[in-house]
Amino acid sequence: MSVVIAVPKERTPGERRIAIVPEVAQKWVAAGHEVRIEASAGTESFYPDDAFARAGAKLLPDRRTLLDGAEIVLTVQPPAPELLETLAEGAMVVGFMNPARNLDSVRRLRDRKLTAFALELIPRITRAQSMDALSSQATVGGYAAVLLGAGSCPKFFPMLTTAAGTIRPATVLVLGAGVAGLMAIATARRLGAQVEAYDVRRAAGEQVRSLGAKFLELEINAEGAGGYARELTAEEKAKEQEMVSAALTRADVVVTTANVPGRRAPRLVAAATVARMRPGAVIVDLAAESGGNCELTQPGATVRSGDVMVLGPTNLPAQVPFHASQMYAKNLQAFLGLLIDRDGRRVTDFSDEILSGSLLVAAGEVRHEPTRTALAGAAA
Repeated sequence: MSVVIAVPKERTPGERRIAIVPEVAQKWVAAGHEVRIEASAGTESFYPDDAFARAGAKLLPDRRTLLDGAEIVLTVQPPAPELLETLAEGAMVVGFMNPARNLDSVRRLRDRKLTAFALELIPRITRAQSMDALSSQATVGGYAAVLLGAGSCPKFFPMLTTAAGTIRPATVLVLGAGVAGLMAIATARRLGAQVEAYDVRRAAGEQVRSLGAKFLELEINAEGAGGYARELTAEEKAKEQEMVSAALTRADVVVTTANVPGRRAPRLVAAATVARMRPGAVIVDLAAESGGNCELTQPGATVRSGDVMVLGPTNLPAQVPFHASQMYAKNLQAFLGLLIDRDGRRVTDFSDEILSGSLLVAAGEVRHEPTRTALAGAAA
């Protein structure tokens, strides 16, 4: 038995990634499956068509032919409703779905009786680490954020001893020591900056210090379920804000990464604090798409407040498309290992906790409770 796997070209403005790379395509072809790639789908991520052809994939020039008979469709961005119109009933779509912001796509998935798995819903368990696309892309985002901050900062990052005197290293502050934050810390350290970091989870301190950064400690333990941070109390927030504000005023570059899944990003940097920051300081807000950690952040824009720049980049992983695509494709390869059985057939039993946890829609039914509630509320 074999499965037809199709990968369309991403059409979202600014998206340069692709959901498969030649190395992964070759493995699925070697396993007896048919891999279809929309022509030029990998061009922006520097995976040319001929590389996919050498891997044994079929390059198809138009989307309708690509999706005709496709059994599993792999995407990076949530599929647009018009893409779903071409798929046959029962086809599976796998990728980031961001259902709360893409209810129209969820409706089309439901109404056309398609099955969709949202990679952002994969349980954070040990067995699913190889499938954790949120973490792989957050790694890319943390790296790119520091480069963006360094490019906007009017100072050198490393200490320099020159004939013109000694240049002191820049100070970088990273708020949030999750995957993106740790990568930001490591990148800033490699560039020679002095790095401070803060996270409400005290357990993160050991990881921060292992990277050579100073961990700002507050006697609060806000570790929540699943490794995420819980919401702070009002008193805890006041203490946190006081300490963070002091660190902000001595930083040259600030990278904020704090996110609470499914909720608005926590507000960590007030406008009044920005006004007290050093002239030339830069804030790179990785939570811009979910409301921003800084009060002044505008998604996709750079805001100048006095002598401070506040950057609200969106989709930073797309700025490093080659390796971001490679990591994402590996995540999908591991996930498809659960969707395709040893006999080369798609599974129909989604009881595995990884599949059940990430199942958004199945055969005309929305399985993800928060999305089902959102749809009901939108229809009311």
